[in-house]
Amino acid sequence: MKRLIRNLGLLLTLVTLTIVVSACGSKPLSQRNVLKTDQQTKTITWGVKADTRLFGLLDTKDGKIKGFEVDLAKALTKQMLGSKGKAKFIQVTSSTRMPMLKNGNIDAIIATMTNTPERRKQVAFSNTYFFAGQSLLVKKGSSIKNVKDLNKQKGTVLGVVGSDSVENVAKVAPNAKVLQLTDYAQAMTALKSGQGQALTTDNGILYGMSVQNPGYEVTGGTFVSEPYGIAMDKNQTPFKAATNKALKELRANGTYNRLLHKWFHNVTGFDYEEAAKE
Repeated sequence: MKRLIRNLGLLLTLVTLTIVVSACGSKPLSQRNVLKTDQQTKTITWGVKADTRLFGLLDTKDGKIKGFEVDLAKALTKQMLGSKGKAKFIQVTSSTRMPMLKNGNIDAIIATMTNTPERRKQVAFSNTYFFAGQSLLVKKGSSIKNVKDLNKQKGTVLGVVGSDSVENVAKVAPNAKVLQLTDYAQAMTALKSGQGQALTTDNGILYGMSVQNPGYEVTGGTFVSEPYGIAMDKNQTPFKAATNKALKELRANGTYNRLLHKWFHNVTGFDYEEAAKE
């Protein structure tokens, strides 16, 4: 009997320890040290888009996501973790990127995400790595030349769920109708089918669409500044500091400009100085 009690006591202790260990291993993101964990695993998990040409687009030939942000994330990973550092990529959209960060599925978001006061209430941002500006993509020959025309004609503007672009249009063109799609591929399809007169988002993204669709052009200049930053949990101060340090070093050693040229050198009207300013 004593042996049975002793064994039951031991079993109870083991169960208790298992529960404690499990609880410790399931700490919420805000209580983890992401940088320390990444340094131990030599891996940073980035949330990137897979539907945005020039920034992050899935290559159907090899199944890999390619673009400026993907290459920049790889360079940042090496700069932060050393030559053995590995960048892991998980596909996100404008509507899924914030929940995935909050759930701890990714360490950081590098996905054409504009640093805004509203978003800073939820996440922290790195220094700006790309200065974009909101614009319009229209069919060549369209009567829509700028956002004012969209307002006058009470046209329909297409956008993407989770992006702040549609909200910006509502402010400057309140008479325009709005149709939001799940991603940019669907929005482009909707534009081609005549469901809207213009598609709106950051000009960097629109330039990529115009390259892929020669019958369409970016028009009207920019009407809202859209500085892209890397988003992370607000409690990850060490990770933010390391990211900013690495970004500064990549600018200084020429890597940043090399990547910018790699992806945007053949884009008509692209302003290098505006995009790369610090």
